[in-house]
Formats: sequence, structure tokens, C-alpha cells
Amino acid sequence: MYYRWSKDFLEAGKKRLSGDTAREATSDEVKTLRSEAAALKEALAESVMENRLLKKSVLGDGEDDI
Repeated sequence: MYYRWSKDFLEAGKKRLSGDTAREATSDEVKTLRSEAAALKEALAESVMENRLLKKSVLGDGEDDI
């Protein structure tokens, strides 16, 4: 390889993927990830509802008569 850092990076990635290095998530990381997951779920639910309302407004009663 041309660059030492590239080789080191690839080797570290290989070790991580093979499970040689284990790391437990800290409680702060878990809280942050749970909060982020909840926010993403809420955003997705809002998007789905907006999409359904838009379909109903375009189709009239919401049924697909095609």
C-alpha cells in the first residue's frame, strides 16, 4: 500500500469485523441512540401520515378506483 495510515485503517477494520475487538456501549451512548431512534420513528410516522392524507386529498375518498 502507498500510505501507512491506509494499511492501518484497513487492518483495524478487518479486526473489528472479525470481532477481535469488543467494546461495550456506554450508557450515554445508549441513551443518545435511543433518543435518536425515537426521533427517527416519530419523523417516519409523521411522513407516513402526511403521505396518506395527501393521497386521500388527491383521490377524493382515499380509495383507489383505478
